[in-house]
Amino acid sequence: MRALAIAATGMNAQQLNVEVIANNIANVNTTGFKGARAEFTDLLYQAERAQAIPNQTGEAPVPEGAMLGLGVRTAAIRNLHRQGSLTNTANQFDLAINGRGWFQVNAPGGETIYTRAGSFNKNNNNQLVTIDGYVVNPNQPIILPANTTDVTINESGQVFAKVAGQAEPQDIGQIQLATFANDAGLEPIGSNYYRETVASGAPAPLVPTEDGAGKIHQGYLEASNVDPIKEITTLISAQRAFEMNSKVIQAADEMASTVSKGIR
Repeated sequence: MRALAIAATGMNAQQLNVEVIANNIANVNTTGFKGARAEFTDLLYQAERAQAIPNQTGEAPVPEGAMLGLGVRTAAIRNLHRQGSLTNTANQFDLAINGRGWFQVNAPGGETIYTRAGSFNKNNNNQLVTIDGYVVNPNQPIILPANTTDVTINESGQVFAKVAGQAEPQDIGQIQLATFANDAGLEPIGSNYYRETVASGAPAPLVPTEDGAGKIHQGYLEASNVDPIKEITTLISAQRAFEMNSKVIQAADEMASTVSKGIR
């Protein structure tokens, strides 16, 4: 019976839906995490009776046909790049973006990757780096002078260092943000990093606060944009949908059993 195969596609779809929700909930406290949503489309339709075709020559066409859908399939798992809330940390190397844009990071092999997680620090060469040791702002690395006592980063991404023995802070660099035509097209590669793809478009480096780029807030981190209450509600809905599809399979199996017993 086709109902068995159709309901099976529904169960597979809801299982994937639950897996996406589980990943969202698991990352509810992950800095800069962007939640995802599973999206589905219906499968091909089998024509039992074509519409708009007359029953006999010269008659008016029938207004409706009989098109039987064959189930559901996964269309996409969309990353939802909504702004997360900003959390105060009072750490001078923690940076949050309020608005559009991505921090640019130099990954191993020279590839530039992108992140919204601004929990930075300095390495043994006094360079501003991520928690994985990747250099931030690779085109113009931020290198702190020796004997730096304080670092200030303004909303426009200018970095100033207060050096011991000097009255005035030094302007030591400019953090740039990258923006994309389609953030949803970026490829998530784990550890809060994303990679450019054809779907995302090429990065457009911008100075923060200019041409639609967001502001940088020092001493803050962007929290995960996952709403736990909404995720639990969606989880319950997915669970109920899974149960309904399983009931369809059970009903179809009982119907087939009834037919087979009648034949015997």
